[in-house]
Amino acid sequence: MKVSKGTRITLLVVLLLVIDQVIKILVKTNMTVGQSIPVFGKWFQILFIENNGMAFGLQFGDGWGKLALSLCRIILIALIIIYLRKLLKKPDTPNGVLVGLAAILCGAMGNMIDSMFYGLLFEPHAPFLYGKVVDMLYFPLIDTTLPANFPFWGGRHIIFFRPIFNFADSCITCGAIYLLVFQWKFFAGKEESESGR
Repeated sequence: MKVSKGTRITLLVVLLLVIDQVIKILVKTNMTVGQSIPVFGKWFQILFIENNGMAFGLQFGDGWGKLALSLCRIILIALIIIYLRKLLKKPDTPNGVLVGLAAILCGAMGNMIDSMFYGLLFEPHAPFLYGKVVDMLYFPLIDTTLPANFPFWGGRHIIFFRPIFNFADSCITCGAIYLLVFQWKFFAGKEESESGR
């Protein structure tokens, strides 16, 4: 029996979402905030933090900013679903475009689940849509103090790749980079065909 493109994309989103949530729940229930587990020396660590904002720890505002972010995520998820459904109806849509969008959708949904439910399940004081996102992947590839005689930055402690992120953030980033690098012709061609009408 042949499986439709829509079913394959749905299964991909569900699989990535399950991976994301399993990792987060394992970290949340087995580690304390700030705890670090070295995976590959000091260059790759599982470092448990709770992120109140966007990907890579970025945030704006406090209570209202968190609510605005959650509402923006819901709108983004709805728009991606609508767009994916539209593309699935067109037989000439490349599989790569669908996979890239599915990865972005999964990432947005994974972090939205944290915001919606983790505050209720794990932090009874955080209301619906205000839960913190679980982050744990940390790659401090360069973690050193520069020599005192180093021009301009002498004596400063630097860490290269400081952000701590999660599997959902990785899905968003990888999906977006893949679409920009490998599928830009699809979107450029679409714009040209629409402007030529």
